[in-house]
Amino acid sequence: MKTIFRSTVLVLFLLLSYFHSYCWGFYAHQKINYYAVFLLPPEMLVLYKPNITFITEHAVDPDKRRYIVKQEGPRHFIDIDHYGKYPYLDLPRNWKDAVAKYGEDTLNMYGIVPWHIQTMLTRLTNAFKEKDFGKIMRNSAEIGHYIADSHVPLHVSSNHDGQLTNQKGIHAFWESRVPELLAEKEFDFFIGKAAYIQNPGDFIWARVLESAQEADSVLSIERELTKQFTSDTKYSFEERNGKIIRQYSSAFTIAYNKKLNGMVERRMQQAIFAVASFWYTAWVNAGQPDLKELAKQNFSDTDIKEFDELNKQWQSGSKMIGREEE
Repeated sequence: MKTIFRSTVLVLFLLLSYFHSYCWGFYAHQKINYYAVFLLPPEMLVLYKPNITFITEHAVDPDKRRYIVKQEGPRHFIDIDHYGKYPYLDLPRNWKDAVAKYGEDTLNMYGIVPWHIQTMLTRLTNAFKEKDFGKIMRNSAEIGHYIADSHVPLHVSSNHDGQLTNQKGIHAFWESRVPELLAEKEFDFFIGKAAYIQNPGDFIWARVLESAQEADSVLSIERELTKQFTSDTKYSFEERNGKIIRQYSSAFTIAYNKKLNGMVERRMQQAIFAVASFWYTAWVNAGQPDLKELAKQNFSDTDIKEFDELNKQWQSGSKMIGREEE
């Protein structure tokens, strides 16, 4: 029994360690979805504002599902440097063309985030056409997650956690530690209004290429800054969620953010605008349906059961085969 318990604890520890090293972090994902709501026009705010808590909290559902559903992982990243050098013209932007050239297995191995965002846009557009409250809310929350991931430089690099340059942990440092320490006091998230996106594919590929260009800076700046700090000053023991943990020190984090010249804030701002604009584009493409009546609806028992089951499975760390959207 003790052996089984220890094995279970080890698996959960490794799972959670990997989880924290490979996502924006719950805080940033939720902030991005939250502030995106305020960029919407009044015709959409009538639905999104009363449901802002759901949109915010469920921004992290795709990350919870990554360790439960086999197909989920590739939707969060693309190791675009696998396909040559910037601007990676060997990689077709059209999904069918990319499959024809590389095969679906290869594409999934190296990530499919720019294509999956377009799939999610279609799902959200159809949900608006059907005036399906549950699907609108769920797809809105989740497309926000994938869009945010595409704005993270290390989500579009094969050196996604500095593992190739002896900088392991830099992924969570950039996208979790920096915003959690600085966003509330120093970042500005009120950035205008959502805009209609004429070509969503071109838009999201442009953001992916921007992320790819910034990946080297994320790594090189941390490496150079480390030379100015001792191990005792680069890291510190601080309280997090009621526990004392070892993490990048506040001094190192502040210095890193300054050296990045506001990159984390800028990418969060761009993600917020992109999320709101994709929501708006889906609504327009669906014919701008009246959302007032939908604002009075609640989630079905089936929806609630599904959300609860995802949360339970994620918390337990066990695996299951999840329901996929058509």
